[in-house]
Amino acid sequence: MAVSYRMKAWAQRVKRDGVTLWFAGKHPRTPWYAKALGVFVVAYALSPIDLIPDFIPVLGYVDDILLLPGLIWLTIRLLPPEIVAECRTQADEWIQAKGSKPSSRAGAALIITLWLAMGAAAWLWFKSRP
Repeated sequence: MAVSYRMKAWAQRVKRDGVTLWFAGKHPRTPWYAKALGVFVVAYALSPIDLIPDFIPVLGYVDDILLLPGLIWLTIRLLPPEIVAECRTQADEWIQAKGSKPSSRAGAALIITLWLAMGAAAWLWFKSRP
């Protein structure tokens, strides 16, 4: 099996599991701790804005290659298997019908808020230095 084929299949699984978490967040039997982490992961995954912008060399892709798949994996592991199976079916149907992942304005707002908070913290830190 070629490396490029395995990478493409892995990327499709990550995309599907991101949508799976979107459905799991709405599922009534999802445990609160998995739902809380899932909401954060989904908001970040579906946000059109990255925490670390992609134009920053090397670091810009760390969140896309390591952070996001790791958080998706962890959240999937926290879900009961029957909920994962049900939500994966819904995710597969969504992707086939829509051809893309949903987007999240709340996720974009969360990332913008984090950037503003980090900017304000840096400004206060520099201001307080003698």
